[in-house]
Amino acid sequence: MSNTLNSLFAKTDDTKTLRNTLLGSIKEFTNGDDDYKHLLHHIFDDVERAAREDLEIFPVCHHSPSSARFMIKRLLEKQPKVIFLELCEDLQPLLEDLRQCTFPVALQAFALETEGFPKSWSPLSVVAPLTEFSAEYQAITYALETGAQIVLVDRSCDHVFQWIPQEDDELEKEKKKSQNKEKEELDSETAEEVGQDIHGSSVGIQIGQNLPGFAEFETFLLDNANVHHYSEWWEKYIEESLVGEDYETYYQLMYFIGSLYRRLRQDKKDDLETNRNRERYMWQRMKEYVRENDLDAADCIHVCGAFHSVSDVEEFGVNSAAEYTIGERSKTQWLYGLIPSSYFAIEHQFGLPSGTMSLAEANWKKSLTKEKLKSFKLGKKKKSLKLPKASATTSTASEDIAKLVDFLGKVPEDHKSDEKQLVDWCAGIVKLARKNGYLASTADSIAIYQTSILLANMRGRKHPSPFDFKEAAITCLEKDATPKKRNITQLCVILLGGDKSGKVGYLSLPPLAQNVYDQLEPLGKNLSSKTIQRALIDFKQNPELKPCSDLLWKLSYLTDNRIVHPIMGERTLGFEPLQESWDLSIGKYQRVLIELGYEGITVEYVIEKRLKHSVYSSGASAAKGLDAVEKCILFLDNHRLAEELGRRSVELISKEDSIKDAPEIFRKIRKLIHYYRNQGQKLPHWLNTFITNGYSHYCTMLPKAFVDEDVSPDKVAAMTGFVLTLETLALSLGCNRDQFVIAIKQSRPTQPTKLALLWTAELILSMKELSEIRAYFDELLSNPMRLATFPDYLKGFIMALDFTSVTVSFTIELFSKAFQRLPDSILLPWLPSLITTLQKENPDLMSKIVKEAGMLFPNTLQDLKNWQPAWEKSETATPKKAVQKQTELTAEQKQANALIHEHKDTAVAMASLLNFDLSFESATESEASSVGLSEEEKQANQLILSYSDSMDVMEKLLF
Repeated sequence: MSNTLNSLFAKTDDTKTLRNTLLGSIKEFTNGDDDYKHLLHHIFDDVERAAREDLEIFPVCHHSPSSARFMIKRLLEKQPKVIFLELCEDLQPLLEDLRQCTFPVALQAFALETEGFPKSWSPLSVVAPLTEFSAEYQAITYALETGAQIVLVDRSCDHVFQWIPQEDDELEKEKKKSQNKEKEELDSETAEEVGQDIHGSSVGIQIGQNLPGFAEFETFLLDNANVHHYSEWWEKYIEESLVGEDYETYYQLMYFIGSLYRRLRQDKKDDLETNRNRERYMWQRMKEYVRENDLDAADCIHVCGAFHSVSDVEEFGVNSAAEYTIGERSKTQWLYGLIPSSYFAIEHQFGLPSGTMSLAEANWKKSLTKEKLKSFKLGKKKKSLKLPKASATTSTASEDIAKLVDFLGKVPEDHKSDEKQLVDWCAGIVKLARKNGYLASTADSIAIYQTSILLANMRGRKHPSPFDFKEAAITCLEKDATPKKRNITQLCVILLGGDKSGKVGYLSLPPLAQNVYDQLEPLGKNLSSKTIQRALIDFKQNPELKPCSDLLWKLSYLTDNRIVHPIMGERTLGFEPLQESWDLSIGKYQRVLIELGYEGITVEYVIEKRLKHSVYSSGASAAKGLDAVEKCILFLDNHRLAEELGRRSVELISKEDSIKDAPEIFRKIRKLIHYYRNQGQKLPHWLNTFITNGYSHYCTMLPKAFVDEDVSPDKVAAMTGFVLTLETLALSLGCNRDQFVIAIKQSRPTQPTKLALLWTAELILSMKELSEIRAYFDELLSNPMRLATFPDYLKGFIMALDFTSVTVSFTIELFSKAFQRLPDSILLPWLPSLITTLQKENPDLMSKIVKEAGMLFPNTLQDLKNWQPAWEKSETATPKKAVQKQTELTAEQKQANALIHEHKDTAVAMASLLNFDLSFESATESEASSVGLSEEEKQANQLILSYSDSMDVMEKLLF
C-alpha cells in the first residue's frame, strides 16, 4: 500500500486532479471562502503524511462491518508477520483466552483498591468490547490462528485514568462523553432485561471512534441526510456505499474522514492533546518493538482508528528520531479477565442508537455472502490456518485517483428494502405490545409496515431505518395511558436492541468462578443458561446438598442477591433449615461472578477479606464489628476469625464517642448472646468485655442523650435497653449499678417520648411509683392544651416494651384512654404514625401487647356489659389505712395476737421478708376504725373471719 500511495502523491498532475475537483466543489458551495481551502489543504497534507509512512497504517471504525471486511481482504493479501493493534497493552495476556468465549465479550481490567487516584473513583474498571464483525477481532483471530505476532500498543489501563483530571467528578464526565443525550432512559427492570448495565460502571475503550466532534457540522450532516443519528448517516453514506469497492478506495476515504474530523476538533484542546499523547505512546511502543526485534516495517501493519491514522505528532513514523517518554504506572494492583457483553451494552456504552449492533451484524453477513468472503474464526484449539499466496496491489495511481473521485462524487444508492426484516419488526413489536397489555392485532402490524415505508419515502429514502420503524410503531400503537410499566418506545428499544449476548468459557474463568461451577454441579442445573434456574433443596431427602446451600448463601451475601436469590429459606443464627428454594441467575450475570473472582481464589477468602476490611477501614464502627462477627458465624463458622473480629469490636466500642449505632448494637449483641447460650457454649471473653465496656459507655452517655434534641428517642431507648437487659450479666462481670442510677438521676429530658423512657427506667429501679405516672396522665388528659403531647408519651412507652414488660399493662391502659378521651383532630392524624411505630419496633412487640390485652379485657360480650377496667376500679376504691377490729376472736387467735404484740419488732421483720406491710395501732385507733362500719359491713367482716381457709384459697385463685 505504501508504494501505491507514494506513487499516488508523487504524481503532481494526479494529485491536482483530486484537489482541483474538491476545491471546485468548495468554491461552488462556499463562494470561494479561503478558510475552507486551507482546511482542504491541511487534510491533503495529513493524508500524504500517512501515505508516505513505511509501516502500513490500516484505518478502522469501531464495530464497522466494512472495516472488518477490508481487514480480511488486506490480511489475506499482505499476510503481515506483526500486527500492531490500538488496544491497551496490558490486556495482551487475555487474547489467548478468547478461544473459549462466545462473542460478544469484553476484555476487562479491574482494580478494587487504588493508589494515586481519588478515593471516590474506586473501584476502577476498563472494558474493551469485541464482536465478530469488528476489525480488531479479525486481526486478533488472524494472528492467533496463523502464528503471526500481535502486539497491543495503546496506553495501559492505568494511564487511561492517569490522563483524566484527578478530581472527584471528572471520572463520571469521562464516562458520559460518548453517551448520546437523546438516548432513551429506561427503568431499572427494562435496563436489566436488555442487559444495559452488563458492563457495570466501566470506562469503555474502543478502536476507531469516528465522530465529528463539531456540533454544527454534525447537525448539518444529519439535517441534510434526513436522519436522526450519526450512526444512521454512517450506515447510509459510508457502510452501504463501500459495498463492492476496493481496498484502495476504502483506506483513502478513511484517511480523508479521519483528517476531516481531526481538523474539526481543533477547539477541543484537552481531548485533542489526550489523543496526541495516545499516538505518541503507540508510535513509541512500535518503534521500540521494531528495533528490538530487528523487523522490516514492510512486514508489519498498524491497525488503529482513522482519527489516529493521520496523526500530526513528531513521533509519528518508525523512522522518526523523536522519542516519547512513557510515564510510570501507579502502584494500583490491576486484575484482568474476560466478561460477557451484549449488543445493547455496547450501544449503551458508546452512545449508539438501539438496534445499531444487530443491524451491523446483519449487514456483515450480507456483505460476506455478496463478496464471497470467509471471516476468520477462533477455534477451541490452535490450528494452523492455511492462507492463499500473498498478492500485491496492482492498481495504478491514476486508477486510484479516479476511484476516489468517483466515490466522493456519486450519490449513495437506495438499497432495496429488506422486506423480511421489516416484517419481523412489525410482527415482533405487536407481539411485545400484546404481552404488555396493549390491544394490538395483525391489522396494527400492517399499519406499522405501511407507515414505516411512508415515513422513509417522505425523508428521501426507500429503506425504512430503525427510527422510521420506531416512529411508525408509536404512531400506530401508543395510547393515552400505558397499560403496564412499559410504553411503546421502551418496547422498541427491547426489540431493536437484540438479545445476543456473549459468554465466557469455563477455562477462561477465574479460579473462584470455576470453583463455584464445580461445587454447584450436584444441583443438576444449567448454570450457563441465560434464563433463571429454580433449584429446590430438601435436606431430609438430600442431605448431601448442604454444601451447595452453604455456597449459595455465601454468594447471596457477596453479590447482594444478584446472581442467586433465596425464594424460600433463611440463614440466621442457630436456625437449621428443612427445605430451601433458590433462583439461579449465574449465566445471566456472569460478569458479577467474574469480578468476584478478582478479589480472591475462593469464596471463603473473599468473605474473610471483606469482613476484615469492614472492621479495619477508616469508617469502621462497633456495629460493623458485631455485624462482621455475625456474618463470620453464619458463612464461615471460623471461631478464630470470629474471636479476632470480636476483639476488634471491643476496641471500637472503647473508642466511640457517639451513640448513633446504639439500636443496631443492642439488637446484634442480644442476638449473639442468645446464640451462644442456645448452643450451650460459654460466652467468649471478648463478648463479656464488650458488655462491660458498653454498659459503662452508655451509662456515661445517657444524661446527655436524654437532653440533646439531636439524639432521637430510639437511640435513647436502645441505650437504656442495653443497660437494663444486660444488667444482670454486667453486674456479674464487675459493673456497678450505681453508675446507672446516677445517670438516671442526672437525666432531665423535656421531650415527651424521652420522658416516658425515663419514667420506665425509674419504675424498674423503684425510683417512681406507677400511681404518680397515672395521676400525671389523668391531669394531662383533662387539660385540652396538652392533649396533643399524649401520643408522644405513648410512643416512648411503646419503645420501652422492647426491653421490659413491666409497663405492658400500663401501656394498654394508656391506649384505652387515648381512644376514649382524645378528640378526632388528634387521634386520626396520630394513627398512621402509631402503626408505623408498631411495625418498626421489635416484631414480637405486637404479640406481647395482644397477649396482655387478652388478659385484661373480657372474653365474651356478656361479660363486657358489666365489665369495668381494672385501673378505674383502683381509682374509685377507698384505700384501707387500718386493720378493722375483730368483733370476736377465738382463743387461738387471741393467743397469737398477744404473742405478736409482745414481739412487735420480730413480727415486723418477718412481715417485711414476706413483702407484707405490718403496722400496729393503738386500741383507741382500732376501736375508732370500727365505729363507722354499717351493719352489713360488720356481718361481711364476721363472715370473712369465720371462713378464713376459704378466703385463703380464693385469694390464691385471684392473685
